[in-house]
Amino acid sequence: MRFKGADGVSLVADIEGPTAGWPVALLHGGGQTRHAWRGVVDALVDQGWLTFAVDLRGHGDSDWVEDGDYTVDAYARDCAALVNQFDRPPVLVGASLGGVISVITEGELRPGGSTALVVADIAPDLNLAGIGRVRDFMGAHGDGFSSLEDASAAIAGYTGRAARSSSSAGLLRVLRQSEDGRWYWHWDPRVLTSGLGEDAPVEVGRRMGAALERVTVPTLLVRGLVSDVVTAQGAEDFVLRAPNAERADIGGAGHMVAGDQNDAFAEATLSFLERRVRPILALGD
Repeated sequence: MRFKGADGVSLVADIEGPTAGWPVALLHGGGQTRHAWRGVVDALVDQGWLTFAVDLRGHGDSDWVEDGDYTVDAYARDCAALVNQFDRPPVLVGASLGGVISVITEGELRPGGSTALVVADIAPDLNLAGIGRVRDFMGAHGDGFSSLEDASAAIAGYTGRAARSSSSAGLLRVLRQSEDGRWYWHWDPRVLTSGLGEDAPVEVGRRMGAALERVTVPTLLVRGLVSDVVTAQGAEDFVLRAPNAERADIGGAGHMVAGDQNDAFAEATLSFLERRVRPILALGD
């Protein structure tokens, strides 16, 4: 399915689950695609939720914009436009960049547009060293990879997990093969220079912090306990700022919480939805 984002941008989403289910929009992190949510989508669908896994602008099969506008503001405006196209206010589930724009959308651009938020490993005050490590990895392979094995080894070196088989469907979904035969990440390289520059985290943190104080819907922050991006203090600050927020820590997970510990992330999300969101939906019925 295609949604209309801001500025005429077309956003691609995979839809799974019962048509009568309450909508859940899943927004990935920078440098990922909608396929990052595969395991989480399965868990949500099993419990009756209608899922929409979305490619952000400049990622995967969504539009790669001509003007190269990949600022957080542009992503948030896309998210607000997305929310407006649902018949019922969706639950927004966002990882990293997807979490930031979810908070800005609900707290600033489209208050009341969502039923609840689940965000992974974000905080108004981020560890800049950890952000730098993410940026370095994203920018280190601009010339692509000669083989899928090389790409798998690079991912393993970054995550600390064993390299996956080059035949992995997941690996093929985050890479694209160019006419030169090399494999490149399936996102526009300008994402890194336009929207995720070195000065972005501080300013974005200020904006997100202000928006967070106005988010009144039930909110869950899921933090990876070994994350080098969000500290324990940063996570505590997040919960203190948001009037209706709680926190779940996932052991053995870094910044990409769902990728590192998919089952634990899905369990925390489903528990929150059953405790905090289902009762709200029942009242509406």
